[in-house]
Amino acid sequence: MATWGSRCAWEASSPKMWSAPDAPFYHKIAEAPEDGRAFWITAEDGVRLRIAAWRRGLRGTVVLFPGRTEFAEKYGRTVADLVRRDFAAAVIDWRGQGLSDRLTPNRKLGHVGAFADYQMDVHALWAALVRLGMPEPFFLVSHSMGGTIALRSLQEGLTCRSAVFFAPMWGINMGSLLRPLALGAAASSRSVGLGLEFSPGTGPQNYLATANFAENTLTSSREGWDYMQAMAQSHPGLEIGGPSIHWVHEALAEIKTLMAEPAPDYPALAIVGSHERVVQKSEIHAYMDRWPGTQTLVLSGAEHEILMEAPQMQARALAVIDAFFAEDPAATAQTRN
Repeated sequence: MATWGSRCAWEASSPKMWSAPDAPFYHKIAEAPEDGRAFWITAEDGVRLRIAAWRRGLRGTVVLFPGRTEFAEKYGRTVADLVRRDFAAAVIDWRGQGLSDRLTPNRKLGHVGAFADYQMDVHALWAALVRLGMPEPFFLVSHSMGGTIALRSLQEGLTCRSAVFFAPMWGINMGSLLRPLALGAAASSRSVGLGLEFSPGTGPQNYLATANFAENTLTSSREGWDYMQAMAQSHPGLEIGGPSIHWVHEALAEIKTLMAEPAPDYPALAIVGSHERVVQKSEIHAYMDRWPGTQTLVLSGAEHEILMEAPQMQARALAVIDAFFAEDPAATAQTRN
């Protein structure tokens, strides 16, 4: 797979005027600005991906990296807020989810061949942003699994002005005793041909269809919960169920590798809820502590889905990233040095 360094010259010479086949986007359920469009693009290995873009914004483009099981419509309200703040925005459906190509005959199975494959999606997305003439600079906002993908991209030289991580998946909350067991079990299951089975305790149904609000680990907001549920129920072709055993193995191996790598040289902000139960807060704090000049905000009362939380929590998080994106990177670099 090509590195970012080998791609930069090609992307810089790409024409600004470019058209791609239109893809569906469900504006109504997403509550997204009506002037957005979705497109089909193709990764270098032939996997078809869906992206959605809102192309007007004088302050640059916020590029959203969703989490596992997610799809572009889920960020409709977030995009609307960004547009009101004069940002353009773009969202991708990762391979294997949303309306992008599914990778196994079972469309409900969350699967990827290797976590490195997601970098092909990032390359295709970044090339499309340039060809669409999306306004620069580019700002990166990621959530959960998207934070794993984003960190790998930054470590490998992806160019953006700054990055925000919402509850990044830099550790999965499985219990310290279960992590080695899970990795070993996933490896042994793959070796006997069970890698394409659902991970134990999961199945074809999405979490939103099996959990109830009172016991959920995603949001403390009933309205946010209902918003996510409505999208999954209105268009069931968008959502997926549990991860494959192979996905679990690849995810744990990728996290282990990422956490051992030096922090990239970018301004960064991590936001995590005080009630986070899906990813490991300790791993987020540990990595951010050794990333010079970065900030970590713990949002009181918030669960995993901060952008689907109560309005006051969302407003605070968005105000913080708005101010963060407005910072002068040269001044930030001087502070860090």
